[in-house]
Amino acid sequence: MTDKCTGCAESQEKAKELQAVIDKYKETRGALIQVLHEAQEIYGYLPLEVQREIANQLDIPLAEVYGVVSFYTQFSIYPKGEYQINVCMGTACYVKGANEILDKFRTRLSIDVGECTEDGKFSLDACRCIGACGLAPVVTINDETYGKLTVEDVDGILDDYEAR
Repeated sequence: MTDKCTGCAESQEKAKELQAVIDKYKETRGALIQVLHEAQEIYGYLPLEVQREIANQLDIPLAEVYGVVSFYTQFSIYPKGEYQINVCMGTACYVKGANEILDKFRTRLSIDVGECTEDGKFSLDACRCIGACGLAPVVTINDETYGKLTVEDVDGILDDYEAR
């Protein structure tokens, strides 16, 4: 597999891990989603080069692989940050100001939804309802949940993570 970091030991190790995953499922019909899950665990996301390699080795059109990756929200084509911020945009959260909270994260981090900060510390996503409507508006950062947020809370939350 070609990689931007040709010759890099870490890149070669990831390519070997991906090959092992593909080999494990190559003869299993309908294993694309499992292969994608395991590939994302290896790389942290699913760049086009990885999708192309999976498509070639499983003899599936690249368009089909990309269609699955872009359809399911658990897959990402962009790198994720150390701290993955998800702003719930479900109805209860939206009505209580989630859009303004999302805008504050965008402004403060200088990134848009689906992007990662240059230092790799934060990534920002908007998600559908996470089922915590009683805490609306809700933001999750990795495994931590923040509820009943206001725009004014965003700076303090980010300050805490930047200090870690």
